[in-house]
Amino acid sequence: MGTTHDLVVTTPEGLYCPVGDFHIDPWRPVPRAVITHGHGDHARVGMGCYYVVDAGLPILQWRLREQDYRVHAHGERFRIGGATVSFHPAGHVLGSTQVRIEAGGETWVLSGDFKRDFDPTCLPFEVVPCDVFITEATFGLPIYRWPATADVAREIVAWREECAANGEAAILYCYALGKAQRVLAELDAHTDRPAWVHGAIDAGVQVYRAAGVPMLATNRVADEPRGADFAGELVIAPPSAAGSPWVRRFRRAQQGFASGWMSLRGNRRRRNLDRGFVVSDHADWPALLRTTRETGAARVIATHGDTEALVRVLRESGVDAGVFQTAYGEDD
Repeated sequence: MGTTHDLVVTTPEGLYCPVGDFHIDPWRPVPRAVITHGHGDHARVGMGCYYVVDAGLPILQWRLREQDYRVHAHGERFRIGGATVSFHPAGHVLGSTQVRIEAGGETWVLSGDFKRDFDPTCLPFEVVPCDVFITEATFGLPIYRWPATADVAREIVAWREECAANGEAAILYCYALGKAQRVLAELDAHTDRPAWVHGAIDAGVQVYRAAGVPMLATNRVADEPRGADFAGELVIAPPSAAGSPWVRRFRRAQQGFASGWMSLRGNRRRRNLDRGFVVSDHADWPALLRTTRETGAARVIATHGDTEALVRVLRESGVDAGVFQTAYGEDD
């Protein structure tokens, strides 16, 4: 999709800005990559150099190790080729950013992954006026509407207490970057009882703590001897731990998952979960519609998820809407 005059087009390597000669979150190696955030489907090894926002640098260093990073602050304008580029907060995870591109009298904004809900672990989404808005649509269906995360945090505390009464551990699966840290930050206001974490979760928690993000105190499961009793404890682990030998160390346990996908009961049943908690680091349906409207964009391009319904509704409201096919996946 796109014309020779478009500021962003699709290529086999990923989304590409011809006038600036750079890619945005490419999925194949390219000379110049502008990165919106550190999730593995958006930030990959093998690029010649990486343009990143300063708030996201610690995440990139954790996930990609040392690379050729070109670091800029939010709101700072800089040149890449014939384009003027700037980063603006996306509200997705720590250091997540939107990419604003200006050239030839036009302004395009690529949202990356984003959300509009309050999150104590990252800067809030900033509406950036533009002519063309490239938006994610991970949850681009009217059924997706998020509850207040503070309410969900209270539900998690109540679940842990229920498990304690049954002599069980409460194992909560969360994505290791963003979701786990957000849950811990929200829980900090509702309990002072530490959580226990899988090693993969602990690595990200330490990056967030180093960035000054307040979260509930944590202990590492690996530091406890085999046979330790975790009854009544909240244990946070990545989804990959479900069904693994690691889970066998918990004698009795209930298992839950914190994700936007848990708003559909069928997803919980398919994963054989005892509980599902609706927490998402992506925009829900009302937020997608609100954001496309607030940017003032006459043209909207949807990516990454359920694009069909969003494009149809936008077209019915008079917006020139279309789709870019991308290779992004889930956050983990």
